[in-house]
Amino acid sequence: MAEVFDCSDSSQLLTGMRTARRAIGSGQLVVLPTDTVYGVGADAFTPEAVQRLLDAKGRGRQSPPPVLIPNTSTLAALAAEVASPLTALAEAFWPGPLTIITRANPSLSWDLGDTGGTVALRIPDQPLALELLQETGPLAVSSANLTGQPAARTAAAAHEMLGDSVEVYLEAGEAPGDGVASTIIDATGLTEEGGELRILRQGGVSREALAEVLPQATFAD
Repeated sequence: MAEVFDCSDSSQLLTGMRTARRAIGSGQLVVLPTDTVYGVGADAFTPEAVQRLLDAKGRGRQSPPPVLIPNTSTLAALAAEVASPLTALAEAFWPGPLTIITRANPSLSWDLGDTGGTVALRIPDQPLALELLQETGPLAVSSANLTGQPAARTAAAAHEMLGDSVEVYLEAGEAPGDGVASTIIDATGLTEEGGELRILRQGGVSREALAEVLPQATFAD
């Protein structure tokens, strides 16, 4: 049976975080708040847990989940190469609503689905999520909803859709803003001289803001 914790209550917060860490460590799923919408997360390095996440949402391996990380130093460990444009993007927009797709470090032992050798990374601007990430390490996190349904803005809404497929729900109130998801960009074409950046989904970071940080890059949709 899924456990729901009201993180506005300090005693439930402590118990909830401890229970969430334990669930992640045992390959189970956790619903957590982010700075955009609620997400359902699993240990990124446990293939069975990632598959459990995809199954809970009703998604196939062709839709691999992004990975939330606690800090920019983790970027260097997970990416195959961190060119200066990638660093500039991370420094400008993380923590925040920008998901960056880059080439994954080929030495990593994980299976996120059919990624084509890439990984989508983000640092959320949400204290509870960051605290959990600091303790668990990188989490595969997708929006907490069934595929085709609106992304949940509360843990309660996520529970209505995902039910007992998730072990722990961390409720931290309604997600901020209007439920706008992160902007997703494909940064695999960026080079030290500029290169190409593709915007795959418009969200919390505008095209204009990206162009201001990377004036030498060519933009494509």
